[in-house]
Amino acid sequence: MKKKKRSFSANKQVQQDASSSRRVFSRRALLLIATQTGILSLLASRLYKLQITEGDKYIKMAKNNLISKRLLAPPRGSIHDRYGDVVANNKINWRALLIPEETSDLSDVIERFSQLIALDEHDYARIQWSVDHQRRFIPIMLKDFLSWDEMAMIEVNSPTLPGVIIDTGTKRVYPTGPLLAHVVGYVAPPNEKDVAANPILALPGIRVGRAGIEKTQDDVLRGTAGDVEVEVDSVGRIITTLGRKESVQGQDIQLTIDSQLQDEIRSLIGEESASAVVLNCQNGEVMAMVSNPSFDPSLFDSGVSHAQWKAWMNDERNPLMDKAVAGLYPPGSTFKPAVALAALEVKTITPNDRINCPGYYDYGGTRFHCWNKYGHGSLNLHEAIKFSCDVYFYEVARRTGMDAIHKTCQKLGLGVALPIELTHVKAGLIPTPEWRQKHGHHWNIGDTIVSGIGQGFVHVSPLQLATYTARMATGKIVDPHLVRARDSQITPQANPNFWQPIDINPDFLKMVRSGMYAVVNEPRGSGAKAKINYNGMLLAGKTGTAQVKRVSRALRESGHFNSANLPWKYRPHALFICFAPYDNPQYAISVIVEHGNAAASVAAPLARDIMLKTLRRDPANKEKRVGEQGKSDNQDQSDKSEPQEPKEPQSSPDTQ
Repeated sequence: MKKKKRSFSANKQVQQDASSSRRVFSRRALLLIATQTGILSLLASRLYKLQITEGDKYIKMAKNNLISKRLLAPPRGSIHDRYGDVVANNKINWRALLIPEETSDLSDVIERFSQLIALDEHDYARIQWSVDHQRRFIPIMLKDFLSWDEMAMIEVNSPTLPGVIIDTGTKRVYPTGPLLAHVVGYVAPPNEKDVAANPILALPGIRVGRAGIEKTQDDVLRGTAGDVEVEVDSVGRIITTLGRKESVQGQDIQLTIDSQLQDEIRSLIGEESASAVVLNCQNGEVMAMVSNPSFDPSLFDSGVSHAQWKAWMNDERNPLMDKAVAGLYPPGSTFKPAVALAALEVKTITPNDRINCPGYYDYGGTRFHCWNKYGHGSLNLHEAIKFSCDVYFYEVARRTGMDAIHKTCQKLGLGVALPIELTHVKAGLIPTPEWRQKHGHHWNIGDTIVSGIGQGFVHVSPLQLATYTARMATGKIVDPHLVRARDSQITPQANPNFWQPIDINPDFLKMVRSGMYAVVNEPRGSGAKAKINYNGMLLAGKTGTAQVKRVSRALRESGHFNSANLPWKYRPHALFICFAPYDNPQYAISVIVEHGNAAASVAAPLARDIMLKTLRRDPANKEKRVGEQGKSDNQDQSDKSEPQEPKEPQSSPDTQ
């Protein structure tokens, strides 16, 4: 009986243990099922989102992994002169490329290539960088700007040059070469800074304007990039082309420059280090802007050699500088009309006031010399401009003061940055006492006195002198420009007041113009060698000789000083400004011959010849050529009627 009880009790315990195990298993199974159900639900939800909700997005992403859009560089717009002649354009050129994955021995292929086409250190460094940083299927530039003979040589030897192919690109060409280099400017490959600012500049073959019109109008000339859609594999290798949208060439630009006139002026200048500007007084168009010597702008596209760059840097005549806008010079006596206008405006003189010139001017223990050491005697305004008397303008400047002179100069375009479409345009300097104090110095009355004859701190550019002359000639606000407008993207006039009257009494302007007429056309005028009479048209102008080296009083008064005997870099600059026709001004010209020494014998005849060529090229004027040199009878006579000034050496030889 006891055994049965124990057996029943044991069975009951086993049943209880089994029931407990079943309950634990059931809970675990339910938990596992719940977990699996939750995971499946999440997966289903995620799949629904990926395939249904965001399906289009990921389809596009997958497609983008397969299709690549690549930009195409646009051809650069061309530049033309006023008559449509091309001065900057594109030319198809050949270049040799190497595809690394198509050859088993890169070094051997490069060595074989160099035996046909010479590679310099720069080429080797560039090629090595490409090998190290680019994928093997991307072409490497071996040599650009290949000639026909070089291209043919590579093609003939192609069996020994696996992976080398000939490709076509464009190069920027300048048919006029150095003639318009400073105006047109040049292009060069973009640098890292350019690419960071505009990714399109990373395109192969694209160029960036670095100077002149090429730089200031770069956005207009550059055009719009096209694109090509290609199918690529997982590493980016092109499989096939799917679509192509051609790039849009940049706009063409027409300049106001007459390239033939520019060429004729440069021929007149010859080997002189000089600058000349011809400005249309009626509309501000720059007809010619010569800076000599010049340079070949195409060298910057293909790469300037170290030897060439060194030669430019060592040339004391500064061929890379655009002297017309960036060259700053003391204006010398060409500044005197501005001083006269300032004095008339503030009434410190009248046209009939007479000032005596004994050949020097003493003030505060300092003697200031006139270019004519024998003196000019008593002079009024008209005579002072005609004979270019220094003493007269020493006194006028002292009476007037630099603040009034500065104010008038700004109205005339001197000492201000003119709104022309070029780089490196300098504002020059018309000093004032306030300017001097800002630089930690006291303004002395002697500074005002020497400023009266365009010396001291006064510095202007040839473009400013031409603009100043045009404004005096017309009485209007004339702003120079180089681009002929064709649409709203190219604006030739930045000054809304263009061609409005200058805020200077017209009667005073007429008085100064009369003095400038006398300089050239009246007996013993300081610029008689500039005299013309072309179809009845006369010229008015002003000489200027600007010292670059101070001459001691003892040397001046010794009677042995002659600036022509100085080394070239210490000789005075020769300047001349003029306009014509006198009674209806059409053209204004400024000429600066660096270290030319004597304005009347160097700059004045040069300006005369430039004006004659300008008038003859004007379609409104009929040709009238007399004699083998194309001079009129009156011009020949003017050469014989030069002023009879003292023949002794002068310190500031405006009329030497």
